Amino acid sequence: MKIAVSSDSNRKLDSSVSHHFGRCPYFTVVDVEGNTITDVASVENPYFKAHSPGQVPGLIQELGADVMLAGGMGGRAISIFGNYGIKCSTGASGSVRSAIDAYIAGILPGAAPCRESIEHGHGDSEYENEPVSRLREEAAALLEELDDVIVKLPDRKRKQ
Repeated sequence: MKIAVSSDSNRKLDSSVSHHFGRCPYFTVVDVEGNTITDVASVENPYFKAHSPGQVPGLIQELGADVMLAGGMGGRAISIFGNYGIKCSTGASGSVRSAIDAYIAGILPGAAPCRESIEHGHGDSEYENEPVSRLREEAAALLEELDDVIVKLPDRKRKQ
């Protein structure tokens, strides 16, 4: 199975999962056999700055991916991936390695459109062309992740 993951850098498995798949600078493409990672590649997203509907799913299909993992994705993209026979899962976070592990373990849910996609009619161009909206969504997602990490940290007062 070949899994593509939206990525913030080209650090392969150590890259952070990008919140919005279409606007990520890289895709990490991971070959998995059973539960074992057999190959990893980092691919620059040529549509990072701007893209039309269908371009990024087309690229992922050309890369041979069976699965697309991302933090968030628009409804139109989810539909296009489905037409290509590519399974999507949104809600991925942390490192690419942890997202792959969560997917293999069946922890990641299926795909659901991000809030802006719903508000703008399944990812119409207003959201895609509005950097402030993208940044707000990504900041909100990062704050949620930070809250999750803080809750897991040991309470220093109890240890003193």
